[in-house]
Amino acid sequence: MPIINRISDFHPDMTEWRRALHAHPEICFEEVWTGDFIAEKLRSFGIEVSRGLGKTGVVGMLKGQGNSPRAIGLRADMDALPMPEENQFEHRSQIDGKMHACGHDGHMTMLLGAARYLAETQNFDGTVYFIFQPAEEGGAGGKAMVDDGLFEQHPIQDIWGMHNWPGLPAGDVAVNTGACMASADQFAITLTGRGSHAAMPHQAIDPILAAASLIQALQMVVSRTTDPLDPAVLSVTMLNGGSAFNVIPDTVTLGGTARAMVASTRAAMEQKIRDISALTAKAHGCLVEVDWQPGYPPTVNTETEALRAADVARAVVGSNKVHVNMPPSMVAEDFAFMLEERPGAYIWLGAGEAVEGKMLHNTGYDFNDDILPVGASYWSQLVESELPRS
Repeated sequence: MPIINRISDFHPDMTEWRRALHAHPEICFEEVWTGDFIAEKLRSFGIEVSRGLGKTGVVGMLKGQGNSPRAIGLRADMDALPMPEENQFEHRSQIDGKMHACGHDGHMTMLLGAARYLAETQNFDGTVYFIFQPAEEGGAGGKAMVDDGLFEQHPIQDIWGMHNWPGLPAGDVAVNTGACMASADQFAITLTGRGSHAAMPHQAIDPILAAASLIQALQMVVSRTTDPLDPAVLSVTMLNGGSAFNVIPDTVTLGGTARAMVASTRAAMEQKIRDISALTAKAHGCLVEVDWQPGYPPTVNTETEALRAADVARAVVGSNKVHVNMPPSMVAEDFAFMLEERPGAYIWLGAGEAVEGKMLHNTGYDFNDDILPVGASYWSQLVESELPRS
């Protein structure tokens, strides 16, 4: 089944919705206007709506024909990013310093398009939940919805997600049968020594020298203690210390991110960072404090669901446009929290050529409206495939 004709018919409506959402970006847990917009659309389609999970989350429930107890969840993220937009088109952000630079406006629209079609046809047996999740961009809104009882209040048996992907040809689909995105944890390491005049370094315990040694030593976490075939990243991205050219400071703080595809590697990286920090500080006579901030876990598709997602995608876009087990990405995604609770699969939907200055999280980015019917058709076909009528 290719792109659904009925969904193509209301492609102009979807484009209008998407551009309205783009013009009204809201960041983590502030998605009130966005939630109102989504809830109004769902209700206009005849879909039951509940709100408040994860503070600003919206869930639509639609029953098909028949009496099957089976229920599935489709998830789209809602939030924008706290960054300016440089685009000058008519639907550019109307809110200074906030922008839909990751395509969540398109994700919401594709799920709304599927909701409209499925409400019209109801050609499935079971229940589908349309999950509009807040705060994906660093706020762990997926975890917030889970913690608030998403799966207790709604008997969802498996969960499905999607993200647009610049650099993958428009309309192509990629899906992995295991990990597709990494965990993302943050660390801040404070080294405390003893300050002195820079002309008298022998009177100091120099935390800057200790920090320099520590940054180099941390590189061995990936390069020498992690299996080269086990993807992992450790990046020191911040270094703060000192206030004058002629003063050795008392303290220096460095920070960064650690990422892994495997839970055991993630845990091992934390321990190694703590151990190396303690030993390096001791070698330099400094005290050390490691502040480890757990972030998102790896996003891991269950194999059975990933293969079913690939089959549905083939039916929509053609076999030659579906890529199974592309190299995973070291970015992170809080859909991972939902996949820890239920089986499911997360796909990438190609958004077109990777154009410099218009990639994800860029001030010149805009969602490709041409792929809206593709995503909505995938969602609709997935529901009809997962919840077939007898």
